[in-house]
Amino acid sequence: MDIMEVIKSRRSIRKYQSRQIDREDLERIIDAGLFAPNAGGRQGSIIVGVHNARLTEQIGKLNIAKFDRSALLGSYVSDEQPSIIDDPTIKSGFYGAPSVCIVFGPEEFMYSVPDAFCCAENMTLEAHSLGISSCIIARAEETFDNPDGRKFMEEWGIPEGYIARCFVLLGYLDGKEPSPKAIHEGRKKIIA
Repeated sequence: MDIMEVIKSRRSIRKYQSRQIDREDLERIIDAGLFAPNAGGRQGSIIVGVHNARLTEQIGKLNIAKFDRSALLGSYVSDEQPSIIDDPTIKSGFYGAPSVCIVFGPEEFMYSVPDAFCCAENMTLEAHSLGISSCIIARAEETFDNPDGRKFMEEWGIPEGYIARCFVLLGYLDGKEPSPKAIHEGRKKIIA
């Protein structure tokens, strides 16, 4: 598959089978994140891969614990792949994905967020090329801003001054592949 085909055919998945991905695939996906561009060549991002469905579910519940629906800009994501925005009965921000990667970055580095999301995008593209479904999830900072979250960070050896920036959910699609969304008009401009 060429890179544009991978980009155009990848979908954000929020319905997962319980089947776990292979550890070797998880390692390849993390490696793809480590090769992402990063500001100043700093390589400050740290990626933690959780290859344990029970633990992933526990962290997914922390992810949604402080979710504030009143702060939403919109109120609809998808009928085919509903989000917690669409369905308030969803109890985990990780939608049953059996694995998750957490991208941490230096809290005081101004490019920490874009660096993390570059890692996440590389990881979703590699996952898709391997036949693994994925979704990038935010709300990372608040997920670990509590005693349980800080305990995980300590157990995982995340250095002081680091903060979670985003998640990449990983697993196998439960159901049929969602339809592509149309690209909205007016989003591409070329100035010569």
